[in-house]
Amino acid sequence: MAEPLTHAHLITQVYGITALAVSILIGLGALGTAIGFGLLGGKFLDGVARQPELAPMLQVKMFIVAGLLDAISMIGVAIALLFTFSNPFVSSITSIATGA
Repeated sequence: MAEPLTHAHLITQVYGITALAVSILIGLGALGTAIGFGLLGGKFLDGVARQPELAPMLQVKMFIVAGLLDAISMIGVAIALLFTFSNPFVSSITSIATGA
């Protein structure tokens, strides 16, 4: 028969699953940003090759979109750091276990 989960076992499982979720979150954020930068750079070069006189305007717009792409992945990193260092699930398990 399986041994019942104790408070320490639950916290260990939550930290393990959180580490897995954080690594997936950061990895997929980096992958999405890399794909976005590749598409953005390709479309920029295509636009400049078609109309070279619009290069300065296209470059400004490209940098704005590049900043937005980075911002999205940085939000993902911030959420990952939140779950890594102040995991809200562990405090919930602790409050349930202590009866508070």
